[in-house]
Amino acid sequence: MRAKGLKVALVTAAFFTLSGCQSAYYAAWEKVGVEKRDILVDRVENAKESQEDAQEQFSSALEEFSALINFDGGELEDVYNELNSQFEDSQAAAEEVNSRIDNVESVAEALFDEWEDELEKYQNASLKRDSANKLRDTRRRYETMIKAMRKAESRMAPILTAFQDNVLYLKHNLNASAIGALQGELNEIQGDVQQLIQEMNAAIAESDAFISTLKN
Repeated sequence: MRAKGLKVALVTAAFFTLSGCQSAYYAAWEKVGVEKRDILVDRVENAKESQEDAQEQFSSALEEFSALINFDGGELEDVYNELNSQFEDSQAAAEEVNSRIDNVESVAEALFDEWEDELEKYQNASLKRDSANKLRDTRRRYETMIKAMRKAESRMAPILTAFQDNVLYLKHNLNASAIGALQGELNEIQGDVQQLIQEMNAAIAESDAFISTLKN
């Protein structure tokens, strides 16, 4: 019976997500015992995974760009095709990070609004005060985490711009002299990717800390 109920909830949730009715989406999950807090934990974990994937993808793209700069023979068009593929994959990874952070913000806002509203339902002043303190602490930790996520996310745009510029330049200049013209870009891109990885590691650490507070 519970499995059937979960299946119905999943279908219902999917429908309301597509229709944009978030309140109905959360209500469908609550019918099978999944609260906003549970959804928030799941979405933070998903956002963390997308950042880890993006780290790997941007590092892979950087390696391909380094291989281009060190090109010493072969089909230059093949190198261009691989670099273009890495750029497109990096772009997709960045979009996934953005989408998942948006999802985190959506459910967090719903959770905090609900928590705030329900404080007024308490009759016991001590319990109300304790819950209000926990809400304040949870929101503070959340804001630290989401700020770290957005900061890391912002590092991706200039790297993608640099990758795109180099891919476009190479597309119309498939020759050895074009590679020489791009050599000066490598150090800057390397520095940007290293900074991105550091910022994402910080965001991932904040995600783990936030998840820990929700589960305790």
